[in-house]
Amino acid sequence: MGYGTLLSQGADVDFMIHGVFSYQLFGQTLWITTTHVCALIVMLIIIGFCIAANRMLKHATEVPSGFQNVVELLVEKLDGMVSGVMGKQAVRFRNYIGTLFFFIFLSNISGLFGLRPPTADYGVTFALALMTFTLIRFNELKYQKLSGVLKGLCDPWPIWAPINIIGNLAVPISLSLRLFANILSGTAIMALIYTLLGKIALIWPAALHVYFDIFSGAIQTYVFCMLTMTYIADACGDGEP
Repeated sequence: MGYGTLLSQGADVDFMIHGVFSYQLFGQTLWITTTHVCALIVMLIIIGFCIAANRMLKHATEVPSGFQNVVELLVEKLDGMVSGVMGKQAVRFRNYIGTLFFFIFLSNISGLFGLRPPTADYGVTFALALMTFTLIRFNELKYQKLSGVLKGLCDPWPIWAPINIIGNLAVPISLSLRLFANILSGTAIMALIYTLLGKIALIWPAALHVYFDIFSGAIQTYVFCMLTMTYIADACGDGEP
């Protein structure tokens, strides 16, 4: 599959978002873009993997092998990562963190298969960050109550409240921009290489794919999930799950 698949609608490879088709809704023209298509492909891969894993577990053996080994290893490593950061709260959030991890990682590496990474669209990364932001604020109110939240905003002195509010509101922006900028930069660089070098760009760009798609993609997935767990665990404090 060529690197240009779903990266552009024209003859040249580029890193822009393109409309695939449009439709009318309540008198407004809405577009299905390459981001929607690629995100759908990633979600279908995840759903297919989960269905296969569920069927396999119904016939799981005491001594795992093959696909069962892969599933158990992934679950064990993810549980270990979440438990190591969130402690006793891990049981409540491991499904959310696991879903985030798989979606972001597969989105980040989708450039290897000629897709435009959905995480190279700020609309996607900001939506993911907003979900995390909502969980942070919800758990703050649940475990710290309104009085605790207001006390935290006035720490160390009430005059610091505006700065603390700005800091809280900056969380989804910083989370989303970090992921978006790193993935978009890699997508842009690879698109430029394939466009400018044309037929010369054979085989050797694989080394760049290893860095921009696999290494950088894995690092950004880990950073996003780690920050998400840290923020939520801090919001929960010592409360019982």
